Amino acid sequence: MSKPFFITTAIDYTNGAPHIGHAYEKILADVLARYHRLRGEEVYFLTGVDQHGQKVQQSAEKHGIPPQEFVDGLTSKFSDLWAKLGIRYDGWATTTAPSHKHCVGQILTRLHQAGQLYKSKQGGHYSVRQEQFLTDKERNDQGEFGPEWGEVEFREEENYYFKLAEHRDWLLDLLDRRPDFVLPTFRRAELRHAVEKMTGDLCVSRPKSRLAWGIEFPFDPEFVTYVWFDALVNYLSFAPGFNPIAPEHSPQFTLRWPPLQIIGKDILIPAHGVYWPIMLKALGFDVDQMPSLLVHGWWNIAGSKMSKSLGNTVNPDALADRYGAEALRHYLISDISTGKDADFSEERLVMRYNTDLANCLGNLLNRTLSMSAKYRLGSVTAPHGLRESVANYSPEASPVTSSVLDQIIDRAFRMKTICHSYQTEMEHFAVAQALAYAHSIATLGNELVDLAAPWKLAKDPSQSATLDATLYHLADSLRVIAILISPVMPNAAHGIFDQLQWNLQTTQKESRFQWNEINWGGLPDGHTLGQPSPLFPRIDTTPSDS
Repeated sequence: MSKPFFITTAIDYTNGAPHIGHAYEKILADVLARYHRLRGEEVYFLTGVDQHGQKVQQSAEKHGIPPQEFVDGLTSKFSDLWAKLGIRYDGWATTTAPSHKHCVGQILTRLHQAGQLYKSKQGGHYSVRQEQFLTDKERNDQGEFGPEWGEVEFREEENYYFKLAEHRDWLLDLLDRRPDFVLPTFRRAELRHAVEKMTGDLCVSRPKSRLAWGIEFPFDPEFVTYVWFDALVNYLSFAPGFNPIAPEHSPQFTLRWPPLQIIGKDILIPAHGVYWPIMLKALGFDVDQMPSLLVHGWWNIAGSKMSKSLGNTVNPDALADRYGAEALRHYLISDISTGKDADFSEERLVMRYNTDLANCLGNLLNRTLSMSAKYRLGSVTAPHGLRESVANYSPEASPVTSSVLDQIIDRAFRMKTICHSYQTEMEHFAVAQALAYAHSIATLGNELVDLAAPWKLAKDPSQSATLDATLYHLADSLRVIAILISPVMPNAAHGIFDQLQWNLQTTQKESRFQWNEINWGGLPDGHTLGQPSPLFPRIDTTPSDS
């Protein structure tokens, strides 16, 4: 059996409502998790919420409620949205959980005993928005701290510091030895540049006198843990089998670790690309035990980053209500290349839904079932010798002619290549490209309908075998398409299987889709299809007359 697939996302900061970036990250992780389950792998998908920090404390005070009550209310908004969007996770991290607090305390104790933490009184410029001390490297070309840092004030106070600087050369070596530490590769160059300029250590505490809402230091109760240090530990504290006390790890933990961690580009540097690997190294993890960081880009509006202050944020909850969760999942996966930025457009969401789903895939499903019912009473049969012809086909040895049967054999053969390309793209986290391959099978199917013209074949008894081959190929192509789109649109995939009346004994179970069944020719001869029902009704954007 293959190694279990452990995937995590950055935990969402509970000081605001979920936005489209949160939704994309969770959908991307869910698609990859579902793909690996489709491949027959054991999957553990961890996500959750980050509930501590100064901004949470201040927001709770403004609302006149305790911080825990404040974050509980916001946490439900995230969990409710993920349920609406069909996000199927296995572990849910909350940084106020007693088990997490215990784990953070144990890790702080281990680092302190190992000499990786020290207490010092230092002064520096502090970003209230980012809840961190700044150094000169954060200044812009004008020598100022830019607006991205928000209010910056000078503070002098005693705190605990985690030794970062002494691990600089090790981190550079990690980037050389583990090309998969940061993906896509162009993000690795950005991180290397930041590490080369790295100076100073990380302040990992805040005086309890000014910040009470945090995890208390076990060996010094006058201090609480810096929110980023606290949040990063969730990848360990909620990992099955992790023991924060002993350096050795349980088989349950080592079987899954290291994970693939999906994060936004804004938290690669310094949190996940600098703090996190050095924390792991200080805890005894070696280079091969470092996670892989899959860094996604931003969804922008007209090239500009979404911002509450600019009033250009997008509410994924409202979009899911307006267009359906699967339409939103389809758009967010298909319209962005993993790792890069993209412009969000509600018009493109509608356009891609109508083009890819209503006009292409939905149309193919309706045509196939309608013609099968009309010409073959809903039953499909592969003509004698068709499977053998497909299995023995070689494009080089058998040039494609305009014959419908030749076209069917060629298309059936090409499906094998398409499925292989789909797998390659998924393994490289290029989910948009993989989905495009699935859609290409539907395009080929609609082209075959226009080429073969089954309504004409049905009128000619001598073309009976060609008609059978056409309808069988179209139905079996839809079966394969359903399997391929199931990680992105599981409900639509179930809908296709329902209308094909295929694997009904496992309806609404993920095991209904099997990777080893993507080969052409899986429908048995004489299989009876169901009745067509609009799976992707067009979204009409034409203004109604008033």
